[in-house]
Amino acid sequence: MDHFLYRDGALYAEDVAISEIAAAVGTPFYVYSTATLLRHFRLFDEALEGMDHLVCYAMKANSNQAVLRTLAEVGAGMDVVSGGEYRRARAAGVPGERIVFSGVGKTREEIRTALEGGIRQFNVESEPEMVLLDAVAQEVGVKAPITVRVNPDVDAKTHAKIATGKSENKFGIPISRAREVYAMAAKMPGLEVIGIDVHIGSQLTELEPYELAYQKVADLTETLRADGHKITRLDLGGGLGIPYERSNADPPLPSDYGALVKRTLGHLGCEIEIEPGRLIAGNAGLLVSEVIYVKSGEGRDFLILDSAMNDLIRPAMYDAYHDIIPVVEPAAGVEMQPMDIVGPVCESGDTFAKQRLMPPLQSGDLVAFRSAGAYGAVMSSEYNSRPLIPEVLVKDDQFAVIRARPTFDEMIKRDTIPEWL
Repeated sequence: MDHFLYRDGALYAEDVAISEIAAAVGTPFYVYSTATLLRHFRLFDEALEGMDHLVCYAMKANSNQAVLRTLAEVGAGMDVVSGGEYRRARAAGVPGERIVFSGVGKTREEIRTALEGGIRQFNVESEPEMVLLDAVAQEVGVKAPITVRVNPDVDAKTHAKIATGKSENKFGIPISRAREVYAMAAKMPGLEVIGIDVHIGSQLTELEPYELAYQKVADLTETLRADGHKITRLDLGGGLGIPYERSNADPPLPSDYGALVKRTLGHLGCEIEIEPGRLIAGNAGLLVSEVIYVKSGEGRDFLILDSAMNDLIRPAMYDAYHDIIPVVEPAAGVEMQPMDIVGPVCESGDTFAKQRLMPPLQSGDLVAFRSAGAYGAVMSSEYNSRPLIPEVLVKDDQFAVIRARPTFDEMIKRDTIPEWL
């Protein structure tokens, strides 16, 4: 469920008309719903009720500080994967004890920043990282709390580019080597082993891969405890999918996922961490765009929009589907026609949809991409010297620009021309 609905023939974000925002900030722009963000966070929090747990929002999905502050104020932790994300989380008011640091390539500088600023745990992905973390922790004079990310070799049944739990993926250590890696960690004076980490992929639409992975984690927990390790926390990652296409069957609910966690891991008495990103932010956002031209081609027609692949890369990168709807509700029974929906960037890949059935539209009309709150603005660029587009946050009947569109002068002045030119 989201809070983007038609009202009297016009699309609204909560109690604000999308057309009102477009008139104020120009197109294209991203708009996020506070009510949807909070609802989705609470669904996960309630799904694990009765277990000691922390929901750590995977901020790579959408790292705008206003979004982070919205979630932090209701008790969310943060899952970060870079020093920049760590600093963003702290700037948004998230205390270090609610920040988990993941990622395969943590640098010495990033590790030191987190140790000095406060951290809940590091999810360690390799032995070389563990050696570096131990050394930096001793330099700082603290013990670094760690889990080790194990790769359970489970097929998440998702797109190959967002699968992370198979043996050929770069993430974690093979679960078959976990005992020797944990034994190595236990001998390092700068480390404190507290748990196990696992994450098998993103946009999962079935629970079976989770069950297979979590059963392996449960067995490993028992084995490591028998080896003398104090395993008190299980970080289960995230990845639960969302319905990008409204006509498709919905993925499992957070309540179904929570029941699975309790069934497979509840007997271990561990604190549970989960790291949802897409399911919290995805359906909480729209990308709003204006039709520049309606172009008739040979055998097909095109809607040319003012948004492009640099604003929303997912269709070009993953062949991802987004529902695209007009901001003015079509009349009942209107004839739909197939359109290729494209942007103005000089790449054939700048295509959002092919032969998508759309109502009649014309230059100046607005359309909205649904489910654009995750992996939208955070993956955007200034390709073709197109400025980054604004982000807007709505709460009830008010809205605020939470990232402004830079001017062309501001964008160009970031470059520096050497004296010899």
